[in-house]
Amino acid sequence: MADKLYRPWSPDQVFLLPPSMRAWLPEDHLVHFVMDVVAGLDLSSIERVLQQKDHRGERPWNPRMMVALLFYGYCLGVRSSRRLEKATYEDVAFRLLTGDAQPDHSSIAEFRKAHLTALSSLFLDILRLCEKAGMVKLGRVALDGTKMKANASKHKAMSYLRMKQREAELQAEIAAMLAEAGATDAEEDALHGRDKRGDELPSELRRRQDRLKKIQEARETLEAEAKAARAAELAEREQSKQVPPENPPAPELPSHQVRHDAAGNPAEDAQRNFTDSDSRIMKSGKDFVQAYNAQAVVDEGEQVIVATGLTNQASDAQHLPAMLAAIEGNLGTRPVQTLADAGYYSADNAARCERLGTDALISIAREKHVLDDGPSPWPTGDPRAAMHENLRSVTGAAAYRRRKCIVEPVFGQIKEARGIRRFLLRGLQNVRGEWNLICLTHNLLKLFRFTQRSAFAAA
Repeated sequence: MADKLYRPWSPDQVFLLPPSMRAWLPEDHLVHFVMDVVAGLDLSSIERVLQQKDHRGERPWNPRMMVALLFYGYCLGVRSSRRLEKATYEDVAFRLLTGDAQPDHSSIAEFRKAHLTALSSLFLDILRLCEKAGMVKLGRVALDGTKMKANASKHKAMSYLRMKQREAELQAEIAAMLAEAGATDAEEDALHGRDKRGDELPSELRRRQDRLKKIQEARETLEAEAKAARAAELAEREQSKQVPPENPPAPELPSHQVRHDAAGNPAEDAQRNFTDSDSRIMKSGKDFVQAYNAQAVVDEGEQVIVATGLTNQASDAQHLPAMLAAIEGNLGTRPVQTLADAGYYSADNAARCERLGTDALISIAREKHVLDDGPSPWPTGDPRAAMHENLRSVTGAAAYRRRKCIVEPVFGQIKEARGIRRFLLRGLQNVRGEWNLICLTHNLLKLFRFTQRSAFAAA
């Protein structure tokens, strides 16, 4: 019997004709889609910065290649610059995308840092591509937030009370060490050797002084923030007494306000993190994490994110006005219906939605309680009573049950499917840019799958 023949295998084969790298992967692969989308984006703001550099210096990497590399990496949950560099050697899709070039991790990290604002603004470009494809209807949207971990440990946070205590302890330790050093001046030659001046600070003392300096800086910053929060509080009270303007400015996202007393001093349990000072300890499920509050408004049809926001303010209610304004700013219109959980309810928010002409279904209690058939716990005339009746109506109950099917899967897709559970960058503005990049690539994936379904249906 003749031996069975095997398929050809020639790993050392030299190509006789130049191969097409596009042929390395199927035509419907995500990497082709990302490259085609990036090819049509306006990157003039990035190119303008690059062109301003001295032309005699080292040539930069092609900005479209770098943008496509970041987009594709974020789509897959590969965000580390070192992992991206490694992928350009080992992953066929990444090698195709970069044209078999390997930008080093420093170049990738510097590109993201230098052009984060421009990359963040591309969220609107991708959103409009989704709108043009017919994926955005703004008939019904759902708003929600998720606590996304900061690139910092909660164990690196310290309360105002502990700062004052630790500051006093370190000052006492430093004073004791200095006194001990003064008492041993006669032994310096033996301790330090003849080639030393004898006045160098011991490493232990330097560490304590550095620690003391960091704590003092954090305490002073916390005190300044508390005074600023008190001043803003007083200004808001005065403003509330005045007649509101006919054309009020667009609402802004809230920011964390340091809890303080009437004199503007920080509360003793007010905290500040030494690694990422803008992040805050927030409750997430049953645990407390060092985090930011990442907000998203999701359109019902294809789960496209139509507005984003990110703050260091833990509670959700203050975000609703700015998020509604962001929808209109992005798409030029308002949603017909807005769904939100109990964290967003306030009488002001309900009234604002009514003025804007969007039918708001905002829970005033946990879903299993707000949708039951029991009597309303709120008296007639209370704004919550009217909202409760809307939620318990046949159409209202059916619509509100859609909330968790619209927005909550989006956070699951980001955190579980793509593995993005913690920010890489630090500082509020940087993290906002990264959240936009995460949401942008979520929409890019939705657009990719939508076009695939459309192509299949047309075939």
